Amino acid sequence: MKRVLSERVAGLKPSGIRLFFEIAATMKDVISLGIGEPDLDTPEPIIQAGVEALNRGETHYTSNHGILVLRQAVADHLKRLYHVEYFPQHEIVMTVGVSEALYLAFTAILNPDDEVIIPTPCFVSYQAEVILAGGVPVEVATYVENNFVPRIEHIEAAITPKTRAILIGSPSNPTGAVYDREFLLQLADLAEKRDLIVISDEIYDRLVYGTEHVCFASLPRMQERTILLGGFSKAYAMTGWRIGFAAAPKEILNGMVRIHQYTVMSAPTVSQYAALNALMVGEPYVQDMLKEYDRRRKLVVKGLNSIGLKTFEPKGAFYAFPDLRATGLSDDEFCNRLLQEEKVAIVPGNAFGDAGTGFARVSYATSYEQLEEALVRIDRFVKRI
Repeated sequence: MKRVLSERVAGLKPSGIRLFFEIAATMKDVISLGIGEPDLDTPEPIIQAGVEALNRGETHYTSNHGILVLRQAVADHLKRLYHVEYFPQHEIVMTVGVSEALYLAFTAILNPDDEVIIPTPCFVSYQAEVILAGGVPVEVATYVENNFVPRIEHIEAAITPKTRAILIGSPSNPTGAVYDREFLLQLADLAEKRDLIVISDEIYDRLVYGTEHVCFASLPRMQERTILLGGFSKAYAMTGWRIGFAAAPKEILNGMVRIHQYTVMSAPTVSQYAALNALMVGEPYVQDMLKEYDRRRKLVVKGLNSIGLKTFEPKGAFYAFPDLRATGLSDDEFCNRLLQEEKVAIVPGNAFGDAGTGFARVSYATSYEQLEEALVRIDRFVKRI
């Protein structure tokens, strides 16, 4: 055979996160701060709801959109928190995590070579999902001096006749930045002026510290041009359940569901029932987890700064993004040597786009004691180099 893989797939670079995770998995006594997954277990009542669903025989396909009672609960949740109203019958679809929701969004709206503007550093899947849908990702750098919030003039300068959409993730993976209302209002005005769709990944919306999360779709006139993505993995410690959602205007959502029904049919049934119970009884657990993440956040930021790795204070998610440039090592070299010499796994910043070069992502979604030991090892490594 002359060719096995498509050019799109062959051109995708491997995930920098998974690369370090796989290396760390082969080593003993490694403290992994590389994977964005809560170390906390899914709360027991949510697990029990899944078990009860299995015992009731809820092991069959649901509607392509997902079970209606769950979609109604998601709609109620969004209205209660952000005063934005969606019709569960035709504006919400349950997905296999936010990863599938991203795939559906881009595949539904992009024609070949349409461009999507993506502020970076960003989650590793963003550019890849655009490429797989036939589009062209256009990176717009953000900077620590501006708390990793994009400058509106930089986004506007990146718009061309081929621009179809802007993708934002706030709170941000990997930086922990949270976009404030002032910037998002500017972005809303720009999207309206240039007739663009905004895909807003808000998977970390419940994990913010001393600041406000602004749901982009709740801004004036934005619901009609927003694809809102959310889920249960982070706030409810439900990563392995693979359950998320997308909310969008009926015309866009219909296109997304058309793709969804031909690729996965419906989100996992047992996970949908667990997610329903998460929305019903999960709030106290979310608040407890938020307090614990905040405790770890303060430890990690203070510790990294004291080591000499300048780290701006993350306002959301569960990541710190220290600046490694003062060490004289590239982010790849720093992270590789730290893993080999001190058995601490963190992810080079360049894995999240060119704007992340010189930084690293440190996840504090692991135990306080593990974080304390990791800081001791990082400090020892930095002093040695």
